[in-house]
Amino acid sequence: MKSKASAATVSPHMKQLAAYIAASQRKALPKAVVEKTKHHVLDTLGAMVSGSRLIPGVRAIAYAKTLGGAPQATVVGSKIVTNAVNAALANGMMAHADETDDSHPLSLMHPGCAIVSAALAMAESQHRDGTSLLRAVALGYDVAVRMSLSLGSVAFHGVGHSSHSFGPTFGCAAAGAALAGLNAQQVRHTLSYAAQQSSGISCYARDLDHIEKSFDFGGMPARNGIVASSMVASGCTAVDDVFSGDRNFYVAFDESRRIDHTPEPEMLARELGKNYEIMYTNIKRWSVGSPIQAPLDLLVELIRSEHIAAKDVEKLVVRAYTSGATTTDNREMADINMQHMCAVMLLDGMVTFEAAHDHKRMKDPKVLALRKRIELIADDELEALRPEKHGIVQVTLKDGRYFERRTCQVRGTVQNPMTRAEVDEKCYHLMAPVLGKKRARTLCDTVWNIERIKDVRKLRPLLQA
Repeated sequence: MKSKASAATVSPHMKQLAAYIAASQRKALPKAVVEKTKHHVLDTLGAMVSGSRLIPGVRAIAYAKTLGGAPQATVVGSKIVTNAVNAALANGMMAHADETDDSHPLSLMHPGCAIVSAALAMAESQHRDGTSLLRAVALGYDVAVRMSLSLGSVAFHGVGHSSHSFGPTFGCAAAGAALAGLNAQQVRHTLSYAAQQSSGISCYARDLDHIEKSFDFGGMPARNGIVASSMVASGCTAVDDVFSGDRNFYVAFDESRRIDHTPEPEMLARELGKNYEIMYTNIKRWSVGSPIQAPLDLLVELIRSEHIAAKDVEKLVVRAYTSGATTTDNREMADINMQHMCAVMLLDGMVTFEAAHDHKRMKDPKVLALRKRIELIADDELEALRPEKHGIVQVTLKDGRYFERRTCQVRGTVQNPMTRAEVDEKCYHLMAPVLGKKRARTLCDTVWNIERIKDVRKLRPLLQA
């Protein structure tokens, strides 16, 4: 029983946030938010299924096999059924096994890989319906983004923390708590356990195999969020307000002496129920690193409108924002190598998932010869425009013609969103090689009509392989 003295120490923003999370399963989402949430659920499932056959996904499945666990939730792309914590971890790693999953630019994180994985695992374990899953996912995005922004996201990341790990840990905890039916006090305790598990440093960029990165972005936050919510659901108690009072979360992570941002815990509850952050989250058109999205958009437009082929190109100059150019400059992995992916686009007239992951092709003489004619320039002016990800391509043809194209809003961003049909096409092609065409088609159709699902476990046969 909580004392009156304890209740008085709970800050207004914590009270509002916890109450909102506790009531979220009883509140209908606006129609547009429901539709957008379906896009992100399907997009993340597509990333999981395709990621199950990439190195991080293979390693995640192999690890899950060693764990055992009560049969609560499925490990996508396998026959493993384990407890919700293990499933969330493995599926989160699969969802970020590649550069396929969604992103929220302002908060500097990939919310879907962790939050959808956590929500799916908890929904399965609790026998929740499709509507409950959608509400939990939208809630997770709201909490994750607000947490990241309250810490100063970009600057917080810049001093070495992983914004990709901190925000999603709380988003996953919120989604898990909602699906477990926790009351406001239990939600506060869940957030305290989430705070204790918050970690992550930005050295993941040095991970050449993408395995640790998949854990940092997807597996770890999903696991930690489900640990937090399931512990409290089983009776564990914790600090009533980890966000205020002596030695609180924001005191521990106050980086104001190193960055120009003082933590703003009041942001946690700002415009909850009015401003849905999933509406501001991007879906990738191409299964490649984010900085490569804009150049590929521009090249495919030129190929189609001007009938340009690789043999016609004398020189291609790609101008990308500085941090993006640095990240993608002649990397060893095909799907995060700017020059390689632009060469593939010119040669094929399209970039498929298979082409983006064909590492043998990085030694193809035709590709290597074309890459010699591609120059990548780090553009500080484009960097200054972030979080918008502008891109410029300048193409000189052998016959002397010159084309320059610039994009301010990549396809799949909030300002230039993909349609339902485009998301469906992307996800179907990601999943069909693993699940088969018939099951991939059925899974897509089922997600678009997920409100009809009475128990999320009905998805299990469609996700297993």
